[in-house]
Amino acid sequence: MSTITTDAGTVAVRRPQRADARRNFDALLAAAREVFTEQGANASLEEIARRAGVGIATLYRNFPTRDDLVEAVYVDEVERLAVAAREAGDTLEAWAAVQAYLRRFSEYMATKRALIEGFTKDSDVLRSCRAVVYSSGQPILDRAQREGAVRADVSIEDIVKMMAGIAGVAFADEEQRDRVLGLAIDGLRAR
Repeated sequence: MSTITTDAGTVAVRRPQRADARRNFDALLAAAREVFTEQGANASLEEIARRAGVGIATLYRNFPTRDDLVEAVYVDEVERLAVAAREAGDTLEAWAAVQAYLRRFSEYMATKRALIEGFTKDSDVLRSCRAVVYSSGQPILDRAQREGAVRADVSIEDIVKMMAGIAGVAFADEEQRDRVLGLAIDGLRAR
């Protein structure tokens, strides 16, 4: 069974130690992310197991309830977002780091939108994840503002709300979504 760990601004899904069990676990998370994004948090667990290439018993051995699976996918997405933020901040110049982080944030928001209906809004895990989202983006924003790449009047809260707004819109296609995202990101640039 997966467990969620939260401490000092981090969240993580505890994965099995055995290589074969870890492969199954990771395949289930990937399939669940895909299926939940396509069909919402009430998607068929049998479909998730099928796409992961495992039996339904393996799914239930790793995630005894639907809530356990939804929570693990969500926490894994937040964990991936935080890693992407660190990598962008460590390897890219300030403006490129902002762009890379926000494009990854956009992917996170698509998954979040599909999963959030499965959460209690006062969940400790949800609160911890929210804190990680904010704290992972703050250093990128701070650096970009110090270097004059991003407007000084922008806060991390502004960015999160902007990204949530974009995620909540139904676009004609991915090309239009990417164009609107590009316009929003460009609006953050210092002039």
